[in-house]
Order: sequence, then structure tokens, then C-alpha cells
Amino acid sequence: MPQVMEFKLPDLGEGLTEAEIVRWLVAVGDVVAIDQPVVEVETAKAMVEVPCPYGGVVTARFGEEGTELPVGAPLITVAVGAASLPQAPAAQAAEAEGSGNVPRPLIGYGEDHSRPARRRRVRPVTAAVSAPVVAAPVAPVAPAAVAGPVPVISPLVRKLAKDGGVDLRALTGSGPEGLILRADVEAALAALRAPETAPVAAAAPAVAAQGERIPLKGVRGAVAEKLSRSRREIPDATCWVDADATELMAARAAMNAVGGPKISVLALLARICTAALARYPELNSTVDLAAKEIVRLPSVHLGFAAQTERGLVVPVVRDAQHRNPESLSAEFARLTELARSGKLAPADLTGGTFTLNNYGVFGVDGSTPIINHPEAAMLGVGRIIDKPWVHEGQLAVRKVVQLSLTFDHRVCDGGTAGGFLRYVADCVESPAVLLRSL
Repeated sequence: MPQVMEFKLPDLGEGLTEAEIVRWLVAVGDVVAIDQPVVEVETAKAMVEVPCPYGGVVTARFGEEGTELPVGAPLITVAVGAASLPQAPAAQAAEAEGSGNVPRPLIGYGEDHSRPARRRRVRPVTAAVSAPVVAAPVAPVAPAAVAGPVPVISPLVRKLAKDGGVDLRALTGSGPEGLILRADVEAALAALRAPETAPVAAAAPAVAAQGERIPLKGVRGAVAEKLSRSRREIPDATCWVDADATELMAARAAMNAVGGPKISVLALLARICTAALARYPELNSTVDLAAKEIVRLPSVHLGFAAQTERGLVVPVVRDAQHRNPESLSAEFARLTELARSGKLAPADLTGGTFTLNNYGVFGVDGSTPIINHPEAAMLGVGRIIDKPWVHEGQLAVRKVVQLSLTFDHRVCDGGTAGGFLRYVADCVESPAVLLRSL
């Protein structure tokens, strides 16, 4: 008889406690290999493909697409051994024990996107599994729906809810320990159908008053929580300055004219930021409330805001202080492409120490940045446009940009913040200033 192994949703790292099933990559009856991705999930950090440490025949899947599962909840069961896959005894033992690659936290886990993604789907081999093994899948109820131990829901009840468009996570079960019963789903369906039988004139005001409800979960939920926490915990202040970016744009044009990879404006601003943080390390720090200490950080892990279809994300360039403009341009491009395709790993979105936000790409001149908790500061950059400017005593049309710095007033005072911002503006107006610090 084959041995049935249960694979549970692993710890995805970075304090994440749940994930939403986005897409199943295998079906019941499929043969899977050790460490083959079996499901794509979305966390508050990123989209992740989760590999299974067992090889064999999939006998059950737990959770429909769109279901949110807690860490430790069952994902699939796999029948391994002679009855599922004809292998040598050593290979069978390896599959029964698993690869060992998944049980530890999947910090930064995901595909290696430096090479093409691998997909392995094999035709079903359902005949090789005995009838008692191929059981109908059941799925755990999301913790928010019940109290006490997490019970299981009947497949019939799950199908009834799915066909009727009922979100099981929104129901409170009437069964033992909060178990959701068929009667609970039928009551919810009756409530959904009730407006259809009411007069149109009476129903319209209720619909208009209720409005559209959008769940705060996934990336949007994580952003909302982080921004709210920033406002609650950080006594922030903002200072800003207009700068003449004509010389910076001319320097960029000259760099790109000599050939080679193109250097972006964002990369030049990032290089200026790392030089400024070397002079004002107070802004590359965090506050440890428990220890009542300011922790100055040795490396600049530079976050930058990137707009995607899934919302705003902040990828992080590691050790940005060691990179030149060409290296920064390449890394910004690489991370932006992964962000837009939804392939950033959780490690790409965490660990930042300072954030650069170029909201000028949206056609706005200025803004008040909200610090990306637990960092101590964020530099915002508006659009670079032609404006009247006094240059060398004469009124001229110059390329002007507004720079805004929001900083944690616990880590420094206004003099330090003003010094940082003035140095950044000086480098923008005269890039030769930056050469002195290289």
C-alpha cells in the first residue's frame, strides 16, 4: 500500500501567518516530483510558488482558489511508494521522507527568475492509487470564521457555497465548535436571493447606500497596515526644497551619449542619496522601542516605490552604497520587471533602510511622503519640468524639481534633516559636488 503524506502550508517567513491560494498547479491524480511547485499563493509580500517535498500521486487538494489559509493548514496529500510510482527502494525512501527543503521557513522563497520558469505536469495516474486513498478533499475554515480548534467543512457544503457565490470566511457556523453546516450556507443563499424578490424601487436605495466593498488583504492590506502603523508610531516632519536639475539632466545625457547601458534619473538620485546618507547616517536608522534605542544601520538597503497592477510595492536594492549609477540602473530595471510580473520574492520586498519615492512619474510636482515603517526617512521626488528660474543673476528657463524629505523626529532634529536635503539639492544642481565624496 502507498504511504499517504500530508503537506501543509509552510512558514513563508517575514512574520507572515496566512496566504491566499491564487492558482493550483496540480490536480488530484497528477504525479508530482520532489520539490515540484504545486500551488501559487499570494501573501502580503508577494506571489510565491510553493514546492512539495514529496514525490508521488496527488490524492487530495485542500482549499479552492481564492481561499485564504493559515500557516500549518493542509495543502495537499500525496501517495508515495511502490503503489504510486515504480522506483528503486532508495528513491522510495527519499520520497517518503521528503526533500527537507520546505519545512524550514521559506524566507525569500520562490522561483529563480534569472532563468526560465519550469513547469512539470504529468498525465494523471489515478488507477495506481487504491480507492481508500483517493478521498474527497476537505479544507479548513479560515480562523476568523470560527473559535477554538479549526474544524473541516463537508465537500458538499463547500460546493454548495461555491456554486451560490457564498464566501465561507464570512459565515459563522452553527455546528459543533463553529463548524459550518449546510443549513448555514442555505441561510446565506436565502439572504442573497432576498433582494431579488423585493421591489426594484425599494432595493435601489439600499444598494446605493451600501456601496462596493473591497477587502483589505494581500498587498493592499499590507500597505494599509504599514502606513497606519507609521502614522501611529512615528512623529514625522517634512521639509522640502526646489532645485535646479538642469546640470544633472545634462550630465545624464552626456553619460548616455558615450554608449553602454542607459543610466536612469532614478539611479542618479539614488547615488546622491547614498552619498548623503554617508554624511548623515542618522537618517539610515531605525528606532527600537523595546530597548529605547536608535539603531544606526551599517548598510543602505534602498527601497523604491513601484506601481503595479497589484498596487504599490517597494522593492529593495541591497547594499546600494556599493553600487555605481550603471549598477543601480540595472538593478532598478530588474526589480521593476519582477514587480510588474508579480514575481518578486518576499526577500525582495523587506529589509529596506531608506526609501526613494519618485512620484514625479505620475505628473505631480510635490507630495508629503509617509515613512515606510520601520525606516527613519523617505525622500520624495516630483516631476522635472521647465520653469522660470534665476540663474547667474538672470531670469532663465531651467529644469526644476521639488524634493521632499519626511523624517522621524526621534532620530534627528531639523538641522540634520535640512543638512541632508540641502546636500541632495546641491548635488542635483551641481553634480560635481558629488564627485568630491566619491
